Amino acid sequence: MITVTPLIKTFTLRGAGLGLLLAANVLLAQEVPKIGFVNLDRILRDAPAALAAQKKIEAEFARKDQEIGKLAEQLKKLEDTMQKNGPTMSDGDRRTKERELGELGRELQRRQRDFREELNQRRNEELSVVLEQANRAVRQIAETEKYDLIIQEAVYRSPRIDITEKVLKALSADK
Repeated sequence: MITVTPLIKTFTLRGAGLGLLLAANVLLAQEVPKIGFVNLDRILRDAPAALAAQKKIEAEFARKDQEIGKLAEQLKKLEDTMQKNGPTMSDGDRRTKERELGELGRELQRRQRDFREELNQRRNEELSVVLEQANRAVRQIAETEKYDLIIQEAVYRSPRIDITEKVLKALSADK
């Protein structure tokens, strides 16, 4: 029968503890992945190219917006005229004005719908260029600073991993 002396027991426990410490050191010594986060909404809102694209789109669509505004004013005036003078108008005049009012309302709705569709299409075109530039900047930062992973959407992220400001600076420099 083998008897374990307290000295052997102490050495065995110390050896096991030392083994655990060495294993923990090996795990800690392994390289932790470097992760970054980019706030895409902020890039598309604050990047110089995004601001320029927004100004370009506003200038491009200003005339159409004014035309729609004038048409809306015209419709409002016709509605006011109908409310004010409707009871005193002849039936024929009232029907003519009501028909004109309906046609003008449909025309306004059609123009507004076309305007929104065209505006959204142009905005998407312009922002896709900005997005492409941002992705290039992100890739460049990732390669330069040796990031393993950069994400664009997250439920939670620490401000410590947010590289949005670096991307904005890179986009400003490319300007």
